[in-house]
Amino acid sequence: MPVDAPTLLILGTRGIPAAHGGFETFAERLALYLAGRGWRVGVYCQAEVERVRNRVSTRTWNGIDLITVEVALRGPAATLAFDAICVHDAAARGGVCLVLGYNGAAFLPYLRARGAKILINMDGIEWRRPKWPLPVRAFFYLSEWIAAWSSQRLVADHPAIADHLARRRPRSAIATIPYGGDPPPPDLGPPPLGLAPGRYLVSIARIEPDNNILTLVEAFSRKPRGMRLVVLGTLKVGNAYHRAVEDAAGLEVLMPGAIYEPDLVQSLRVHARAYLHGHTVGGTNPSLVEALWAGNAVIAHDNPFNRGTAGDGQFYFTDGDSCAAAIERVLADDDAVVAAREAARAQAERFRWDDILAAYEDELRRVGGYPRLPRSRSGVEASPARATAGIDG
Repeated sequence: MPVDAPTLLILGTRGIPAAHGGFETFAERLALYLAGRGWRVGVYCQAEVERVRNRVSTRTWNGIDLITVEVALRGPAATLAFDAICVHDAAARGGVCLVLGYNGAAFLPYLRARGAKILINMDGIEWRRPKWPLPVRAFFYLSEWIAAWSSQRLVADHPAIADHLARRRPRSAIATIPYGGDPPPPDLGPPPLGLAPGRYLVSIARIEPDNNILTLVEAFSRKPRGMRLVVLGTLKVGNAYHRAVEDAAGLEVLMPGAIYEPDLVQSLRVHARAYLHGHTVGGTNPSLVEALWAGNAVIAHDNPFNRGTAGDGQFYFTDGDSCAAAIERVLADDDAVVAAREAARAQAERFRWDDILAAYEDELRRVGGYPRLPRSRSGVEASPARATAGIDG
C-alpha cells in the first residue's frame, strides 16, 4: 500500500467483525470497501476485561487494523472510558476520523483541537427517547450540540434528521446518506420456530416504549387472528414495560427472545405475511431497510422517518385502533399485500450498499482533503442538495 494512502479511523462502535447492531454492520462494510480501494483503515474495538493487561493493541483482519482497547469497567462507564481512550489514541495517529453516533461527544473537542479531521454520523435524536430519565436526556441533548460543532461535516441518514441537524449547523455542512441493505440469499430454508410460511407477522426490534411494541401486541391480541405474531427482542425480568408486553400478549403471540443468526432472521422476514415496525424516534432503522429488501409488506408507525424509508405503498398506524385496522387489512386483503410487497422491493433499490459506501468515500475524501476518484457505477451523491432517505432506534 502506498505510504501516502488515504487513512481512516472509525470510532463509536463496539468493533468488528460485526456482532452487535447496525453501526457495527455499517463499519464492517465500509472498512472492507475502503480497504479494497487502497485506504488504510483502522477500526476501534472494545474489549471488556477483568484486568487491563494491554490497553491498546492492534491486529490485522482482512487488511483492516483492528485497534483493540481494553476496559476493566462495565455498562455506561465502560463505554465512556472506551470513547475517551479511542479519541486520545486517534489524535496521535492522523487521518480522517469517522465517528458513529454522538454518545462520546464530550471528548470530540479534544480531538478537533489536536487537528483531527472529523466526519460524524449523528444517528437518531437520542434525547427524545422517553425511556431515558431526564438527566440522561439532558446529557444526550448537550452531546448532540457538542458533536455537531466539533466536526467538520455531519452525516444524516434521513432527510428528517438533516432537517433537525440544520437547526444546529448550516445545511452546507450536512450530507444526507442512507443506510444500506442487501437482497436476501436465494437459498433460505423454511422459517424457524415451527412457523408456516405466510401464516405469521413479525416484529424485530428492541422492546421499548418508543418502538411501540406494546401497541403492536395489544392490537394484534384483540381477537383471534388465525395467524401468529412473532416478537423478536430480549425480555428482561423486572422490566415493567416488558411485563406489560407479556401480559398483553394473546395465545397467538410468540416471543422467543432475541435471535442473532442472520439466516434465521432473514428467513423469518422473507416468509412473513408482513413486518411490523413501531419505531417513532431516530432516522432510518436498519431492520426496516432489511424488511424492504426482503419484500415484506410493512405495517409501520406513521411518522416522517418511517414514511421516508418505506414509502407510501405500505400500511401505517398512529394508535392502537389504527394499528388493529392495519393488521385486519393485511390479514384479509391478499391483493393489498401483494402490492405492498412489490412496492417494498422497488423502494429497497434506494438503499444499495454500493451507492452508499461510494457516497461515504466521497465525504471522507472531502473532509480529509484527498483527491476524489471516479466511481465504478453511478450512485447517490453525498451532498446537502440530495435528500435521500435512509439507522436504529
